[in-house]
Amino acid sequence: MNRFHSSPEWKYIPRWITPHLAGALEVHPVVVITGARQVGKSTLLQYGEPTQDFSFVSLDDMDVLAEAQKNPSALLTGKTRFIIDEVPKAPQLLPEIKRRVDATQRQVRIVLSGSTNLLMMKQISETLAGRAVFFSLDAMALREAHFLPPSGVLDALFAGKIPQAPEGALELDPLPELLIRGFLPPLLNIPGISEIVRWWEGYVTTFLERDLRTFSRIDSLPDFRRAMVAVALRSGQLLNQSEIARDIALPQPTLHRYLNLLEVMNILYRVPAFTINRTKRLMKSPKLYWFDCGLACFLAGLYEPEAVQGAREWGGLMETLIFQHLRVWCSLQVPSARIFFWRTTTGQEVDFVIEKGTCLLAIEVKSDSQVRYRDLGNLRLFLSEYPDLTAAGVVVYTGEEIVQLDEQIFAIPWHILV
Repeated sequence: MNRFHSSPEWKYIPRWITPHLAGALEVHPVVVITGARQVGKSTLLQYGEPTQDFSFVSLDDMDVLAEAQKNPSALLTGKTRFIIDEVPKAPQLLPEIKRRVDATQRQVRIVLSGSTNLLMMKQISETLAGRAVFFSLDAMALREAHFLPPSGVLDALFAGKIPQAPEGALELDPLPELLIRGFLPPLLNIPGISEIVRWWEGYVTTFLERDLRTFSRIDSLPDFRRAMVAVALRSGQLLNQSEIARDIALPQPTLHRYLNLLEVMNILYRVPAFTINRTKRLMKSPKLYWFDCGLACFLAGLYEPEAVQGAREWGGLMETLIFQHLRVWCSLQVPSARIFFWRTTTGQEVDFVIEKGTCLLAIEVKSDSQVRYRDLGNLRLFLSEYPDLTAAGVVVYTGEEIVQLDEQIFAIPWHILV
């Protein structure tokens, strides 16, 4: 049985990013890995092949944090291969790390990890310029969680090939249950929807509210929680800050600051509009997505599969599921592929546009087990606008088979997209 919760025993699941980390550590003295709380950063670094023998220093330990802040050089003495977890808590370490790298002619190997988006932290970017490479770790992809390699479907499409279904069938829980569960590693072996919801409740309280209040001043926790709920109800929609602020009676500058905080913590992502100017009539506002569909469900108050299936947010949650899988795939590309969406001022939209180098892939998400001719209209329009750049159009759906719908358009089951 391949269901997530079929075995009560904990097993380390190799992450797809591992070979990329190993390759980077052969060349670069500092590797920085960011990701939201509980995506598995510490587990990857302690159990994964490239770093399992490194010394591990966690700044979540208050005694270690105090030493790092008071005497950073002493904390690193004698170490040549080490990991510092939650490094944003002690920026005093960064100049010492720089000195250590330069003094050893770049022979040390240092991994820095954190839940905040380190690329947004000016001091880290400046201090480690030319010495560090950056990775992001996301929630697991479906096949990754089942100890399987990537499907290769997106790679085939970008290469101009007809995609083939990967070998081996997965036995899946019903889609509404998967949406509620999400794809964070601690959730994979938790049986029962009620315990999953209880876990997400603890996640919001313990990690989001505590970490965010430590990182930045939040005047009113209830206001912040209402802002998260309002955004969860709009996952996959265009960002309209004035509308959200009005709906929850919050000053727009305060909402703006709250959204930025969620972005810094890798909890919320803005997907920009694809705006190559073949036509001027394009929307420029970004769309918002939560980093995991399970968190979006919890914040939206969708605690039961029946509630998810019939919710008006169903389409947005399905898009969130696909978005987080696309993020995993994009992070494995060198350089990383980028995610956009495309929407005209008259309302014609393609949910996702993946840009890999100079090549594009247009993706529509349908929460249906059948694809109809009318579902292809926006993909056809996009292909006609960018014929020389677009490798293919894709309709992601809940069916079971890859179907070629047109010369350049394919229907792909969601569970083998990545």
